[in-house]
Amino acid sequence: MDAPKPEEISHPPMDQLQGLEYCIDSNPSWVEAISMGFQHYILALGTAVMIPSFLVPLMGGTDGDKVRVFQTLLFVGGINTLLQTLFGTRLPAVIGGSWAFMVPIISIIHDPSLQRIPDPHMRFLNTMRAIQGALIVASSVQIILGYSQLWAICSRFFSPLGMVPVISLVGFGLLDRGFPVAGRCVEIGIPMFILFVAFSQYMKNFRAKQYPVLERFALLISVTVIWAYAHLLTASGAYKHRPELTQINCRTDKANLISSAPWIKISYPLQWGAPTFDAGHSFGMMSAVLVSLIESTGAYKAAARLASATPPPAHVLSRGIGWQGIGILFDGLFGTGTGSTVSVENIGLLGSTRVGSRRVIQISAGFMIFFSIMGKFGALFASIPFSVFAAICCVIYGTVASVGLSFLQFTNMNSMRNLFIIGVSLFLGLSIPEYYREYTTAALHGPAHTNAGWLL
Repeated sequence: MDAPKPEEISHPPMDQLQGLEYCIDSNPSWVEAISMGFQHYILALGTAVMIPSFLVPLMGGTDGDKVRVFQTLLFVGGINTLLQTLFGTRLPAVIGGSWAFMVPIISIIHDPSLQRIPDPHMRFLNTMRAIQGALIVASSVQIILGYSQLWAICSRFFSPLGMVPVISLVGFGLLDRGFPVAGRCVEIGIPMFILFVAFSQYMKNFRAKQYPVLERFALLISVTVIWAYAHLLTASGAYKHRPELTQINCRTDKANLISSAPWIKISYPLQWGAPTFDAGHSFGMMSAVLVSLIESTGAYKAAARLASATPPPAHVLSRGIGWQGIGILFDGLFGTGTGSTVSVENIGLLGSTRVGSRRVIQISAGFMIFFSIMGKFGALFASIPFSVFAAICCVIYGTVASVGLSFLQFTNMNSMRNLFIIGVSLFLGLSIPEYYREYTTAALHGPAHTNAGWLL
């Protein structure tokens, strides 16, 4: 078959995405940058609130403990984001809590030696210290791979064909955090989804004084409208006699964050006590660190593409992984309750706003640190219902996945071998985690379970 003529190729491959207003080093005005930084902060709140809300009750913690973990996670996330943007990959990437650590953390929570502690508060403290110890040990994996440049050697084999499933699965792999959560309160989740899509895609040409206000601040405007709508439903008593699960997902006053939060609280290392170390806990956490490493590599590649930056060289990726390992070490020292990774939500927001400025992300890190200290104000924004964040993620995660698929333009998709690699990689990338999830949910441990308590 003859090669297509140049005039027959309507969309030739391009290294950088088109239509981005601000790239990594071009900065909007300070007013615009601060406003968009606050928008990234609001989006980062979703994961920062969901993870403690899920884990802390399982550990025996109170609402006050949940708020302290949330504040710590936000504080350390702000520090890690600044370190990554200043010294790591220097890409516009927010560093936040990771769901990849849930399986080993839940296994630690269900450890019989911890479950036998009768006092809930003491069980919470001992469980948190065990998680801290496991994170401190496991962080050495990324630190060693990163700073020894071993990951640079591995990343040289990441061809465009290999990056398609890596980046796409970063987005597709979080599908259970999208509509399944938004659907828990459809009267809030669906309007939020429709409003966000309408503002960012169908009304993006609306301009106020030649400024595309709806496209730039679609998230901030739609969250404000739906949050007010949710508060109106709550105040009117619409959920007064609804099931408890519905009230948790729909009401704006059910999280008990504002009443439990202190006015001012500064997180500090070892605030929960001295970490405890267990070989079995550490081995389990290392597996999550490896997952986070692959996930973050794909997210860095996506961030570079959405910021119109040159693809990060192997040594830059390795340096970023090294700094991320230090971030996980900080998670263990401060006691965030989970490890950290690149926030996929905020990577997707770069594409939605068409602004990939590093300064905007650094400003959002400042907001994360400030509102983690000013407890009441941070808790106010954190009271936004989970369904609102999940509706946004339906768009954001899909955007990140499509960035991965955009690398297909650099490959020969008429090759059966390439089709085989892409198809099987994407399918197994979705199917294998589902197997592990179902197995762990039923057995409370992974498939590779032995009688050696120090191992698994």
